[in-house]
Amino acid sequence: MSNRFRRGVALALVVALLGVVRPLPGAEAEEVPAAEPGPMVTQDLRVPMDDGVELLVRLGGRGPLVDGHLPPRPVIAEFSPYGPGCCTEYGGPEVNHLQVHIRGTGDSDGSFDALGPRSQDDLVQVMRWACEQPWSNGRLGLWGFSASAIVTYNSLHQQIPCLEAAVLGSGTHELYRDLLYPGGIPNGLPALGVYGLIGAPAMALLPDRLGRAPLSLVDLAEGFANTFVDYNLHPSLDGWWRERGMRGDANDVPVLVVNGFFDVESRGAFEAFQELRDDGAHLYVVGAHDGVPIGSGGAGDVTRRWFERYLLDRDNGVDAEPTVQLWMADGDRAEMLAGDFVTRTADDWPVPGTRWTALHLDAATSGSASSTNDGSLALQPSALPSQQPYVPLPSLPTATDPHTTSLLGVFNGSTELTHMDDAERLGLSYTTPPLQEDVWTAGPASLELALTSTAAETDLYAVISDVWPDGSVHPMAVGRLRTSYPDIVPERSRTSRGEVIQPYGDFSEKRFVLPGTEHRYFVEFWPIGNRFQAGHRLRLHVIGASGYHLPGTPAPNLVRTGGADGGSVLRVPVLPGSDLRRALGGTPGPR
Repeated sequence: MSNRFRRGVALALVVALLGVVRPLPGAEAEEVPAAEPGPMVTQDLRVPMDDGVELLVRLGGRGPLVDGHLPPRPVIAEFSPYGPGCCTEYGGPEVNHLQVHIRGTGDSDGSFDALGPRSQDDLVQVMRWACEQPWSNGRLGLWGFSASAIVTYNSLHQQIPCLEAAVLGSGTHELYRDLLYPGGIPNGLPALGVYGLIGAPAMALLPDRLGRAPLSLVDLAEGFANTFVDYNLHPSLDGWWRERGMRGDANDVPVLVVNGFFDVESRGAFEAFQELRDDGAHLYVVGAHDGVPIGSGGAGDVTRRWFERYLLDRDNGVDAEPTVQLWMADGDRAEMLAGDFVTRTADDWPVPGTRWTALHLDAATSGSASSTNDGSLALQPSALPSQQPYVPLPSLPTATDPHTTSLLGVFNGSTELTHMDDAERLGLSYTTPPLQEDVWTAGPASLELALTSTAAETDLYAVISDVWPDGSVHPMAVGRLRTSYPDIVPERSRTSRGEVIQPYGDFSEKRFVLPGTEHRYFVEFWPIGNRFQAGHRLRLHVIGASGYHLPGTPAPNLVRTGGADGGSVLRVPVLPGSDLRRALGGTPGPR
């Protein structure tokens, strides 16, 4: 893609933005009356980077001023393209805070680089600058949510000056794998949503930018144009994407990782915690984009105590609490948000003692589903091979993609649009008998699918559901894979007893399997967190990709069950104290 083309797109965006924006008052230094110990003081500053680009930095804290400055205190900073809103509620009057517009967003100059190397270097430079200011005592913390968490994760391979602690909500470990191309499938709706959310604050601040530096509009628009073009030019996980992922940690500071099982980018936080846990990280799975369950308390209090402990040296016990705290569904996502949840604590993730139970896909009819085949899940594979055909047509997205549906918020009440009852009619399903006792599941799951496709490239999409005694079908976890990425990276895939339980797909380049040839695909499910109650069933759906995605070719596929090699198999994480085999009337699993 030529630079002339990109520049042309940028100039076109400038014209479009100028045509829709309305003047808004600019932000200036101000003092707002507030409760004791003093008024809230905020001031907008422009901080130059080493290439001359100036970033908008909003400094805030409680007065009174000392020699024209806020008193020296610990500082909590957020780096965001969305118009940052951190961090007065977390630091209290003893902490100052910085809200930083990432370059090329909001009222910061330069070109947005999709949270890449330039934004990562900016974070280090701003933190070094902040550490040396008269209103800083040299102790800095980072707060992030979504994009601001992502840019922090992406920056941790660099030594960040004066950093002592961080709290990061949601976010990705690998931007490609965890949000924009899960399973190698373009994640269309979230990608467009991110693009729009980043653009909105920039549009609102265009009048200020016009009055200050009109030519910066070209860089602004060029950054947005490049982001759109680069997303489409890099369908595989190449060097461009690797620069937008977590590449190690040079800081060794305690990080509170906040997440939700139904978050739109939930995988990333679980993976980041595992990389940071040796430095005192905690994992708090209580909700992020997916909403906070009523009665859970959310993450606000633990965030405040985390910063008090590590920036103010208060021995408040937060570091001695369970390392991993999980708020899990009890059969339905929406009812979880309404307060019907279960909890579990542990000292690591995946939870120590978790066993992955193999459930074999079986052609035998379960008598419980409305799918085209109504197959079964069994503890032993059938000796006789069988093939079930389906066409992966785009599926009802509100049901088959609970991660994106939870982000939209409008489907947070239990509704037929979020259940799999109708969606499953277009695909295959495999269901257990009713469980004889409760089964607690938490962790990554995997599907080993013996499949033959008539196309060189199509999408494999799988959903694990909780089937209630009344027959309603509630989605709990999703697995995705584009068949042009048929391989895994063995050394980065998690195994248990020699079986792959969390495949790490090789998305570095496409490799096409000859149509009409069977291949064994490994589909990774993002972590599930659900208690399947006694009397409920567990169901696997093999179906077309969610309509939120940009789907591949809807070519007929054949799923093989049974046979000498066991056929296709689902591996489900079962927490200590539960036994899925026993719940299905089989011999209890190994301890």
